Amino acid sequence: MVQEHAATTRHFDLRLEVDGVMRSWAVPKGPPMDPAAKRLAVQVEDHSIEHNDFEGRTDHGAVVIWDRGTYEQGGRVAWPEALDRGHAVFVLHGEKLRGGFALQRTGRGRKPQWLLIKRRDEHARIGSDIVAEQPASVISHRTLDELLREAASA
Repeated sequence: MVQEHAATTRHFDLRLEVDGVMRSWAVPKGPPMDPAAKRLAVQVEDHSIEHNDFEGRTDHGAVVIWDRGTYEQGGRVAWPEALDRGHAVFVLHGEKLRGGFALQRTGRGRKPQWLLIKRRDEHARIGSDIVAEQPASVISHRTLDELLREAASA
């Protein structure tokens, strides 16, 4: 699942279920569909699965469910070992995001940095900016900006 989140900074949260928790990465520019667009993905704390259904105001802003679906692990190394090694391949079956992706760790530390990379496949779209092309929630069909405006006027 991918949530768009307005908090201290605006970003997208990529969340993948691994061993009963949602492993999470903050992706400032959103997920790519162009294999040439490697996106920074900062690993953040794990979230509970119950968090997946939330859309609305938070203490620090708001969140919308930008995409949802399932995924399957790819590559030769099983998860979570692939994540521990710093290179994980997966296939998304989302409403917006489809096809192969990889997470490649580039740095360790308190908040490890990764690159989120779209793999070359039939779903790849050269020059695409899916965030701009499809900005609305897959649940409420509102954009994050619309949700923030509605909350401010309430």
